[in-house]
Amino acid sequence: MSETGEPAGWTHVYSGKVRDLFVPTKLMTDDDSWTGDPLATSPVVLVVASDRVSAYDHLLEPAIPGKGALLTSLTHWWFDQLPEVPNHLAHPLDDRLEALELPEVPAEVADRATLCRTLDMFPIECVVRGYLTGGGYKEYVETGAIGGIPLPEGLANGDRLPEPIYTPAWKAPLGEHDENITYERTVELVGDVVAEQLRALSLEIFARASEIAETRGVILADTKFEFGADRATGIVTLADEVLTSDSSRYWDAAAFASAATPELRMASFDKQIVRDWLSANWDQEVSETPPTLPHEIVEQTAARYRELLERLEHPTAG
Repeated sequence: MSETGEPAGWTHVYSGKVRDLFVPTKLMTDDDSWTGDPLATSPVVLVVASDRVSAYDHLLEPAIPGKGALLTSLTHWWFDQLPEVPNHLAHPLDDRLEALELPEVPAEVADRATLCRTLDMFPIECVVRGYLTGGGYKEYVETGAIGGIPLPEGLANGDRLPEPIYTPAWKAPLGEHDENITYERTVELVGDVVAEQLRALSLEIFARASEIAETRGVILADTKFEFGADRATGIVTLADEVLTSDSSRYWDAAAFASAATPELRMASFDKQIVRDWLSANWDQEVSETPPTLPHEIVEQTAARYRELLERLEHPTAG
């Protein structure tokens, strides 16, 4: 459910685990019998990032203070670094939107809100991996490949890959789990032209973002992008949160080079602290409901989110 309520001039249409979506109220139909998708008809959507936190497919309590604002700020910062990549931000001077006289973004959610053009989204999570870790490492150990892409023998957890690889996933319908797929399967889902555009754009953005992160003493190990087609032009457009702590795995470069253990080398700027605590303190066979997060875990997680934003925006920090 939305923790935001309905800001003046906006109607709540959807809540995910950590974000709430609103469309302009005046663009909604007055016909109570209408059962269509407001996102399919509205040219814009207000995306409000909450402070909610999820892990292992469960929403957790309490929320992480300031998380929504931090991730929103980070996404906007990355859009600024990637001006050559079309994105879904709705600009006030866009002549397609001027005539709509959109309501103001409410002050109470402004620091965690993004006004976006609605797109026809592709059902693909565009995952790019520069390092071998996480689920990719497990798949490599079992098969010697990730997503059907063969990798050299003898790689260890945390090793840098010879070159970044594109390992897409299919975005499953609500309530189902996403599924890792091959590139050939993406061609079947979206066609060969779009499939190639998604792969090329993902690798290009990852390479540029990695360069920027490295100048800040941060390693971008992997990330996922989502794209949609602009409804007016058909142009493949970058959407959703981009290169945030929730969609990416970042490591401290100095720690990666010198730390004594894999855990310290690959300590990420995200909610891994939460996952580790849950793994040690929640027996899912005993209880389906996750335990309440301790105050110190919440504070440590919030500090990690803040540190990444400070490191990227202010290269001398840290």
